[in-house]
Amino acid sequence: MAGNVFGQRFQITTWGESHGRAVGVVVDGLPAGLPFSDADIQKELDRRRPGQSEVSTPRSEADRVEILSGLFEGMSTGTPISMLVWNSDAKSSAYDAIKNTPRPGHADFTYLARYGMRDHRGGGRSSARETIGRVAGGALAKLLLSRFGIRISGHVLELGGIRAKTLSFEEIVENVEKTPVRCADLEAAKKMLEKVADIRQEGDSVGGVVEVIARGVPAGLGEPVFDRLDADLAKALMSIPAVKGFEIGAGFEAARLRGSEMNDPFRIEEGKITCSGNNAGGILGGISTGLDIVCRVAVKPTPSIGKLQQTVDLTSLKNAEITIKGRHDPTIPPRMVPVAESMVALVLADHMLRSGFINPRTLLE
Repeated sequence: MAGNVFGQRFQITTWGESHGRAVGVVVDGLPAGLPFSDADIQKELDRRRPGQSEVSTPRSEADRVEILSGLFEGMSTGTPISMLVWNSDAKSSAYDAIKNTPRPGHADFTYLARYGMRDHRGGGRSSARETIGRVAGGALAKLLLSRFGIRISGHVLELGGIRAKTLSFEEIVENVEKTPVRCADLEAAKKMLEKVADIRQEGDSVGGVVEVIARGVPAGLGEPVFDRLDADLAKALMSIPAVKGFEIGAGFEAARLRGSEMNDPFRIEEGKITCSGNNAGGILGGISTGLDIVCRVAVKPTPSIGKLQQTVDLTSLKNAEITIKGRHDPTIPPRMVPVAESMVALVLADHMLRSGFINPRTLLE
């Protein structure tokens, strides 16, 4: 199976299945000399782990990280960093009854069509549990970027049709972890919680929109044509399970604006070139402008729901019905926030190294 590696200079390879013995990641390209510990990784994994609130699956996983390589006396060595998280609460029997009836909205059918076989236990490799590796790798990318003044924060902008008001970056940072739905608009968050509770009672699910902002990214980061910074961000975020749409800056609203409205006028501020607006989302021509990079993803409702759905029986090749049991998130966006942040961090760390903004020996000088 290809497609398990992401990045060029800062690279991750994730591995493992939802109900296998463990999941993990190998991070390659982190420069030597970055201080870090398992606590730095664990902090981010705790934000992603299941069972943390009423809006997540009740699957109980501690998701304790074990760092196997690449760390010596509290600092990165410049060699590959391997990290592992054991699966301790996998209950595969819940999937035995539906192993021959592909779940609507899942990758059951497509994995079978591609490989001729599949791991039916929780979706195997297609499960969102794979994102543990992304978050662990992203934690290291965030640490590296923070050394150069780059901060990344995500939040749930919309959930179940309820949209948050526009807030500043600092307000988002301050408020996002105050509520289980990770919406920085605390009034909207209350309505979102009520919506999720109602939907869960119905055996259904809801989707939403996650926004990620990167502040402090220097101007000039990225490559033209096929390796544009925004194109790499799109690939990174669209690779997350359940993401069905991507936009940056004004996004699809740009299609409804005039050029005079869309363009961000240049100006001099404190002796530097900047813009009076940011409809471009911090990127022009695939290269960063120095303004905040602002991107959003549309997240579909959790496909595993308690309602009766139509499917097929793979053994008889006849139409069938399915009711999915087990433990599932009634909504995905709140737990996706740290995953989306991690993917943005991975792209930025990769481009910082590729563009020469970070010299691999910088941290040791």
